[in-house]
Amino acid sequence: MDLLGIILLSILQGITEWLPVSSSAHLALAQYYFIGQIPILYDLGLHVGTTLAVLVYFREKILKIILSVLKFQTKSEEFNLAAMIVLASIPTAIIGFALKGFFESMYSNPFSIGLALVITAAILLSTLFAKPKAAKPNPKNAIAIGIMQGIAVAPGISRSGSTISAGLHCGMDWKEAASFAFLLAIPAVMGATLFELKDTPITSIDSTLLLVGIAVSFLAGYATIHLLMNKINKNIFPLFAAYCLALGVFVMGINCGVCGS
Repeated sequence: MDLLGIILLSILQGITEWLPVSSSAHLALAQYYFIGQIPILYDLGLHVGTTLAVLVYFREKILKIILSVLKFQTKSEEFNLAAMIVLASIPTAIIGFALKGFFESMYSNPFSIGLALVITAAILLSTLFAKPKAAKPNPKNAIAIGIMQGIAVAPGISRSGSTISAGLHCGMDWKEAASFAFLLAIPAVMGATLFELKDTPITSIDSTLLLVGIAVSFLAGYATIHLLMNKINKNIFPLFAAYCLALGVFVMGINCGVCGS
């Protein structure tokens, strides 16, 4: 791993983690075809960077959520949001742990990643039929969004695309769905990172490259979140769907030998 390689992967991670195109697919394909497998600690560092981006971007809302929980303000909107994040995280964790082995096996199978990207395209296109009703997070839609986030552990299924789409189908407007999806990603990504870290042997890595990776993925991630929250709405999802479909079909096409295996 050299400086150029870590910068390219960091930018790729920062952009695709929050755009509805699946960062796991792009990182896996970039490593499979161009860069080669990188040490897991670098990969975890990139996820730390994008998680820091969402923490900083939503810092005011997160602080209000924390204070509402500490003060036990059960009637506040922030306390309800905290409760819904916890509730949504339960199906995410169950699905993630139950299918962990299967999802991990997909990383070495580009055909499966391509197929998952096609599924992401279908999920994004489905939002054309969503009817936002200014709904707020509640137990029913929190569980639905949490299930979609659990499924999105699979490389090729976009976490942001799946959770935002689920929110839109549950009646949330664009900003409400996107905000909840990003906040819900914090415990999911942090939990998954800590879980992987405890089973990851500490090998000799370049600490400078690791810090560069965290910093660049943070900057790219922050810019992408700002773009999504202010410049993009569900009307542009078909464009992302077209991209995922084209990339997915292309990857499946060049790896179609797996069909006959």
